Amino acid sequence: MTTTATQLQTIAELWPALDDALAVPGTSSWPPASLRHYLAALEQADTLEVASLRALERNPDQLGARPVPINISVLDTMRAVEAALHETATQIAAANQYGVNTSHPHRWHFTGQPRDAAWTALWLSARASGVFWPGRALTEPQHRHLGHVAREALHRVETALDLATGTRELSDNHACQCGGAIVISGGAGDQPTARCRSCGALWTERGVVAA
Repeated sequence: MTTTATQLQTIAELWPALDDALAVPGTSSWPPASLRHYLAALEQADTLEVASLRALERNPDQLGARPVPINISVLDTMRAVEAALHETATQIAAANQYGVNTSHPHRWHFTGQPRDAAWTALWLSARASGVFWPGRALTEPQHRHLGHVAREALHRVETALDLATGTRELSDNHACQCGGAIVISGGAGDQPTARCRSCGALWTERGVVAA
């Protein structure tokens, strides 16, 4: 079973990949854009969504001056994960850290330049593993909370990098021609597919393969 410490270490290892993905303009990888291209009911919605996101990518008032467009979805993921990890670390340090040993390398600093998400994830991983530091060990409620934060953060990171599998049922606005609900599945390198719950019609990146 994957431990909280391992999940946090994985976040730190994947963080450079998010930095790389940030420089690639695009929309969220879920649902897969290549599959949605073959869903006629979604074509108009996709065009509007891409246009609006590209407009945000180029809007200096939205993100500040930047030389090239960036991937909004990845940026949102990085901001959310970094904030969650930093807040969790600050809460743990405020409750458990001793007021001595100010020079200890594992001491959490409340002031100064905030640590980046990779460093914070490793710091939290050490707390989850019980590595010595100038503070008390985590309580059981703290372990549970940290576990929840780690799972959610890793899921966000893997989804942004298209490493997580998932399914999504489209709304009634994007129903099959028969009126049935369409369910999209894919991720983690698998070929994305869509299937109608009612008539069984199946779409892949190559188009309709069964009806």
